[in-house]
Order: sequence, then structure tokens, then C-alpha cells
Amino acid sequence: MHSLIYFIREAFKGFHRHLSTAVGSIITIFLSLLIIGAFAIGGFIVNNIVSSIESEVNITAYVGDDADQKDIEAFESWVSGIDGVAKVSFTSKEDALEKFRNSMASSPEIIEQLDGQNPLPASFDIELEDPQQVQDIAGQIQGNDKFQAICDNPEDPSDSLKYGQKTVERLFALTNTIRIIGVAVIALLIFIAFIFINNTIRLAILARRREIAIMRLVGASNNFIRGPFLMEGALHAIIGSALAIAVLEVLHRFALPYVTSALMWLPINLDFMIYLVVYGLLVVFGLVIGIIGAMLAMRRYLKI
Repeated sequence: MHSLIYFIREAFKGFHRHLSTAVGSIITIFLSLLIIGAFAIGGFIVNNIVSSIESEVNITAYVGDDADQKDIEAFESWVSGIDGVAKVSFTSKEDALEKFRNSMASSPEIIEQLDGQNPLPASFDIELEDPQQVQDIAGQIQGNDKFQAICDNPEDPSDSLKYGQKTVERLFALTNTIRIIGVAVIALLIFIAFIFINNTIRLAILARRREIAIMRLVGASNNFIRGPFLMEGALHAIIGSALAIAVLEVLHRFALPYVTSALMWLPINLDFMIYLVVYGLLVVFGLVIGIIGAMLAMRRYLKI
């Protein structure tokens, strides 16, 4: 217990002796953890949004008016057996027109312009187990003889398939790009944090080199000599993580509600437990950065 108090007291002394370097170390850890926390929370929000959008990703296959009923049934049986297809439902021309009438109930003049005609094709709605497979499954359907026999555009079967190709491609490309950029930025900031902590601990070791020499002469253990420097690295980490958590919580309480009200159609809100988990991980991650940075500095400059 006495040793721990000594370590803490010496860590604060080192903090005051090299205040500018210590502040630089803390700010770097703070920025690193702030960005890590922002990316973590943003990742949960993006996953919610992507999951919401992906849940709407399905394939619509349009059927020609002259398609034979047996061919339609054969295609339905085949597509239901594709790996990754969760559900297949058929909408006849009459059902499609009825849905259109219901959706246009507030604009009856549009229905009147149809003049009793039904220009809407029958279609299959194909729901997927994994939206990431949409392009692969769409390709299988497009190249299938059964589909080519019933589609409403036999000359170009791809025109008879709708699944938001460009939207899906851009969505997946965007999320992958965000993840790659996030990892690169976080890695760079962690590297910078290690450099600052290394320099801070190096200065602390140089400032106490006479004291360390005396401690060696009187038989102090290596762990006793290392303790204050490890505690100093942990102190920087705790302060940096506390600042990062404070900023994230301010954004959560005051900024996020405005974004949520402006984008009510997006699932932005997260359970508070997610924030608690992220905050806890930031403290742990900060301590890992601080302690490992101190250990690397001691290994290089403290020959014990």
C-alpha cells in the first residue's frame, strides 16, 4: 500500500516537472481515444442504418404477361431452393394493380387515366437471408433458363430484375471505405501517442537519474524503480480517457438529439449500455497505450 502511494506521488511529481510534454502526451491520448470512441459509436450507428437499409434489400423479378403458368411455378420452385433465399412471394397483375390503387387513394385522377387498363406486370419478390449476396443471387436468376422463359423482357433479362444495384454497390463500398479510413487514422494516432509517452517517460528518467542511482545502491528492486514511471504513463492515460469520455458524453446528450430530430427516418439512437461499453473499453485501451508506452521507454532508457 505504501509503495502504491509512493508511485502515485512520484507520478504526480513527474507530471509537474515536465508539464508541457505531459500535456502533449495527454492531448494525444485524448484525441486518439476520442476518435476511437467516435468511430466505435459511429460504427454502431452505421451498422443500425445499414441493417435497416439491408433489411429492405430484396430482388424483384418481373414476369411477362404471356408467361405460361407452369413455367412460373417451375421458376418459383427453383428460386426458392437457392442458398441464401429466405422467402419468395408472387404478386399477380391484379394484385399489383390493387396495391397501386391503394397507394394512389389520395390521387384518384391518376387511376382514372389508366382507363381500365392494367400496365403493371406480375412479379416475384425475393427476400434474402444475407443482403450481401444480392448481386450473386441476382446473377444466378438472370442466367437461369426458367427466368428467361417468363421474364417481361426476354431480350435483356437483366432489365426484368430490380434490386437497387447502384445503391447496394455504393452502400457496401461506403461502409468498407469508412472502416479502412477509421483503422488507418486510429493506428496513426496510437503511434503518435506512443511517441509522446516515450518522450515524457524518457525526460522523467533523465530528471531522476541520480535518485535512481541511489535507489540501486541501497538495493531497491527493479519493480520499485519502474513503478513511478508506469504510474505516470497510467496517469496520462486516465486523464486522456476521462477527457475523451466527457466530450463523447456531451455530444451524446446535447448534439445527438438534434441530429436524431433532423433525421427521424434513420435509426440513430443507441442503447445507453452501448455507450457504457464503449467508455469502459476506452479506459482499458487508454491504460494499455499508457502502460505499454511507459514500458517501451523504460526498456530503452532505464537499464534495469
